[in-house]
Amino acid sequence: MRASLALATLTAAIALSACTPQQILDFNRPAGDNLDDGTFGNATMNNTMVMSGEQSMVVNLSRRFAAEVPSTINFAFDSAELDGQARAALDAQAAWIKQYPYVKFRVYGHTDKVGSNAYNKGLGMRRARAAVSYLVSRGISRSRLEALISYGETQPLIVTEGRERRNRRTVTEVSGFLEPKKLLFDGKYMRNTYGIYIGSAQEANTSE
Repeated sequence: MRASLALATLTAAIALSACTPQQILDFNRPAGDNLDDGTFGNATMNNTMVMSGEQSMVVNLSRRFAAEVPSTINFAFDSAELDGQARAALDAQAAWIKQYPYVKFRVYGHTDKVGSNAYNKGLGMRRARAAVSYLVSRGISRSRLEALISYGETQPLIVTEGRERRNRRTVTEVSGFLEPKKLLFDGKYMRNTYGIYIGSAQEANTSE
């Protein structure tokens, strides 16, 4: 039995010695580690939001946001700097966001197709973070904002291999709520509601 175990151990050691460091790292990862690409659980979360009615509220708010303020800003080539037009658009976004203190937002960063995937991934994230940082500077809580990456190769607005300003962008979208929506009743609300209730129970004056 010991001889068999020793032979198996020696065989595994010889096999691993022929592997690259990346292959050894992949071999030692927990089982199922490669199944979670960052979206694991999204289906369950989406179903929960639909059943609670939260999903429809998010969709409606997203449509209003895109219709009422510029949700997209653009960048110069190979840059994450905000120009005057971008800052004006973000100012409008911040003013809109302040109206809904319990709503969360995501900022997606994009690039055009010039450059490697790895470089564009970093550039798109820098753009998303630049937009988020500016919104925070305008009084929006950082806890309500999330910077995400989606580089140009995956979601270009204009399909081209060359430089394209419209693909170099960030997009701000409504993503959900800080907590499940609750009906909060303060004294003033209840007083007004009670007055309406009492008024509706009184007999109408039909003598006039």
